[in-house]
Amino acid sequence: MKKVLAIITLVICVFLTSMLFATNTQGSTNKIENKNVENSTVSKIVDFKAKQKHTIEDYKEAYGSESYGLTAYALSRIQIYSIPFCFIGIALSAIYQYVLGIRKLDTRDKGFAIMISVITVFVIAQVLPLIFAIVVKGWRG
Repeated sequence: MKKVLAIITLVICVFLTSMLFATNTQGSTNKIENKNVENSTVSKIVDFKAKQKHTIEDYKEAYGSESYGLTAYALSRIQIYSIPFCFIGIALSAIYQYVLGIRKLDTRDKGFAIMISVITVFVIAQVLPLIFAIVVKGWRG
């Protein structure tokens, strides 16, 4: 009975849905707007690329050396990108620890170990640029 009811509900949902097609009511102005959007998108990408190169140059000037500047730039990028990876790692380790680890103790311990390691890497990635700046700018002068 439940299967029949589920199939009937599914069939009703399929028949009640309707197709909606987009139409162009503005004519040729839409093509001009699309070209403007494409040009602005390309210009934004070029500006972003130029800004990124400019920031590398800023780091090189701030640290007084090409190698120190590139290292500081790489550390700042790692600092920014470590945040989403940390959240994903904590979520996966929490699943291992609290969902899958209910029945198996070794899986729970594995989840706990993964969580500790992800948090440790996250803290290192967040603090390392600060330590690098203090050491290079402070002691080197």
